[in-house]
Amino acid sequence: MNRILHILTFAFVLLSPSLVTAQIPPTAAEAARYTGLHAAAHKGEIAELERLIAAKKDVNARDPYGRTPLHVASHARKPDAVRALMRAGANPALLERDRYDAVTIAAVANDEDTLRVLLAEGASAKLVTSRYDGTALIAAAHLGHAGVVKQLIAAGAPLDHVNNLHWTALIESIVLGDGGPRHTETLRLLVEAGASTKITDRSGNTPLRLAKGRGYRTMVEILENAGAK
Repeated sequence: MNRILHILTFAFVLLSPSLVTAQIPPTAAEAARYTGLHAAAHKGEIAELERLIAAKKDVNARDPYGRTPLHVASHARKPDAVRALMRAGANPALLERDRYDAVTIAAVANDEDTLRVLLAEGASAKLVTSRYDGTALIAAAHLGHAGVVKQLIAAGAPLDHVNNLHWTALIESIVLGDGGPRHTETLRLLVEAGASTKITDRSGNTPLRLAKGRGYRTMVEILENAGAK
């Protein structure tokens, strides 16, 4: 039965590419059409950003996909552009068409430098984002981005948020992870931060049962040492 559950979960992930790719960055064609702040943000051209900001251009303007210059800079891994936009009043809580914010974009990309700037400049790690009503922490746990998870925990990300798949960050580190070092470290960070080991998935499976069913021995050990049942 546990093997069947594992196979079904794996199949669900394969059939749901949006769970894996999460956000859609600007295509090369889209980026080539950018002008103004969007173009400067994509290229990381700080002097041009500052010129446009001084000219009172709208720092929260949207491209056809709903991306602001801050979204674009985050996708492009341009932390200096992110800083300049944030200090000019860019709103980090705005969501693009697929309901992702800049923090979740950086989290999914495993871009610790951009994430660090976003959080330092006042972006929130607590927003509910995506069509799955998740959080940046859940997305990072899913992908095993332990360094990102550590930053988000420190920034007060909700540890026990349950998305509309009925998974927490802790559960996602197990059911969408591979049981390897990255996901195991992610689980350890969450457990040490106080994430609940009692919240179950929609079928009533605890994190410990899910880890046992997948044969993830180190995860099982961490959970049992934390008193999980």
